[in-house]
Amino acid sequence: MDTKRLIEELAKSAQPVRRLPRPEYRLLFWLATTLPTVLLIAWAAGIRPDLAAKTTEPLFIIQVSAALLTAVSAAWATLSAVVPGEPRWKLAVPLIPFGVWMAAIGQQCWSEWRLFGAAGMEFRPDPACIPAIAVIGAAPAVIMVTLIRRGAVLQPRLTVFLGALAAAALGHFGLRLSHPTDAGLMVLVWQVGTVAGLSALAALCGRAIAKPLA
Repeated sequence: MDTKRLIEELAKSAQPVRRLPRPEYRLLFWLATTLPTVLLIAWAAGIRPDLAAKTTEPLFIIQVSAALLTAVSAAWATLSAVVPGEPRWKLAVPLIPFGVWMAAIGQQCWSEWRLFGAAGMEFRPDPACIPAIAVIGAAPAVIMVTLIRRGAVLQPRLTVFLGALAAAALGHFGLRLSHPTDAGLMVLVWQVGTVAGLSALAALCGRAIAKPLA
C-alpha cells in the first residue's frame, strides 16, 4: 500500500484525543472526593476524646501533618507519573514529607526511651490497625486507580506503589483522628508498617491494577 494513502486513511479514521487535565487539577479532584469520606469514616468510628488536647502537642501535629502531606505529595507524584513528559523528579517529592514523618516518630521513640527506659517502649499486638487503615483508605485507593488507568502508565509498579502510599497514608491520617494509640513504637510498627505493607503489596500487583481502561 502507498504510504501517503495509508497516512490519509489513518487520518480520516483517527478519533480526537482528549488530553488529561494537569496533575494538579486531578489531585484537587482526588482530594475533594476522598478527604471528606476519610473524615466522615473517622467521625463515624468516633473521634478520639483527647483530640483537642493532642492538637496542643507539637510532635503529634508534625506527625499527622507529615502523614497528610505524604498522602498529598504521593498522589501528585502518581498523577504526574501517568503523563508522558512530566519531570521525573516529581516522583521523589513524597520522600520529603515521608522523611519528616519518620523523623518525628523516631524522635518520639527516642524521647520515650530516654524518659522511661524499656518500660516506655510500649508494644502490644494491635492488628486492628491493618483493616482500619485499609477500610479508611479504600475510597481513596479506588478513585486513584481509576485516575491512574486514564493515563499512560509507563512504570506500573512504581506508579501503583505511589498511589497506594497516597491512599494508605490518608487512611493513617484518618485513623489518628479516632484511634487513641500514640506510643511511638506502636505507631511505627502497626500503623506505618501497615502503610508500607499495603503499598508494597499493591506494587507487586502493579501491572494488573494499572491496566488501562478500555
